[in-house]
Amino acid sequence: MSHELNTGGDRGYLRIATEETFATRGQVDAILRSLRDGTADKGIRSLWGFYGTSPSQRATEVLDRLLDLGTQRIAHMDAAGIDLAILGLTAPGVQPFRDVAEACALARDANEQLAAAVQAHPDRFVGLTAVAPQDPEWSAAEILRGARELGFKGAIINSHTQGQYLDEPKFDPIFRALAEADQPLYLHPSTPPDAMIDPMLEAGLDGAIFGFGVETGMHLLRLITIGIFDRYPTLQIMVGHMGEALPYWLYRLDWMHQAGVRGQRYERMKPLQKTIQGYFQSNILVTSSGVAWAPAIKFCQEVMGVDRVMYAMDYPYQYELDEVRAMDAMDMPLETKRKFMQTNAERWFKL
Repeated sequence: MSHELNTGGDRGYLRIATEETFATRGQVDAILRSLRDGTADKGIRSLWGFYGTSPSQRATEVLDRLLDLGTQRIAHMDAAGIDLAILGLTAPGVQPFRDVAEACALARDANEQLAAAVQAHPDRFVGLTAVAPQDPEWSAAEILRGARELGFKGAIINSHTQGQYLDEPKFDPIFRALAEADQPLYLHPSTPPDAMIDPMLEAGLDGAIFGFGVETGMHLLRLITIGIFDRYPTLQIMVGHMGEALPYWLYRLDWMHQAGVRGQRYERMKPLQKTIQGYFQSNILVTSSGVAWAPAIKFCQEVMGVDRVMYAMDYPYQYELDEVRAMDAMDMPLETKRKFMQTNAERWFKL
């Protein structure tokens, strides 16, 4: 694979990358402070102890790219033939911070910086609203502000908030706001909370290699099985990394969930209006971030439908030009590939 990577649709489609992240200096400084004062959990110490303090080439390169919302990022998009990037605040967002007012201020600042970048490069960047779930009502208002004033096309939450998950009733204002704005939620990974991280941490498996997917996949399952899509039938939730492995488990997830409902083993496990696979076909969207692998992409298209699988790169954590070429070279009908690379993103983000 050696073809040129050009923007502009010379292969019959634009390339829209749907899970690309950035950081702000304020966010990074607050994370580094939490490392120094001992308030960071084990996952943040592992993740940002590396990306925030290591002198290694990977750490310094990724941090530099995270903080750039201009020339360098666009140059890298041009080199990879990426026409448009959907941008969200990188993990862990502002969710670990115990000072709620500070968390809200940092999220608002991130949104202002992103809005300015989108305004400066409207044909290259699309924004997702960052929130502070520590304050659900503030987060709901910020989602509506992002949609109505800043021109953002969805919201992003970096999985758990200090070990708490969005299926808890107190977070319902966030989902009400998403439904009111008719915008999707991108459920992005974060490091597992202290309650589940130890066996992964000791093996070096706590990050993107495994822990991210385990934790975020569980989070999505908690939302599905609590009935979030029965309460909000039009809600769309996006997850990356080919669905955090859940599409490949759907048969077993459905069989065991239904057995659990029949057996009345768990108080919270109630009958749902659809099967878990049914929600994957009506309310869940999957992106290929970090998984430039045709067999996985085609499998997701088969079990979810070709309208629900979208391309993503996972910049700056994974930036490989040959991965873009591999996506171009997939043995796939052009119209299906166009949906994957371009038109599904245009539909679901209302571009």
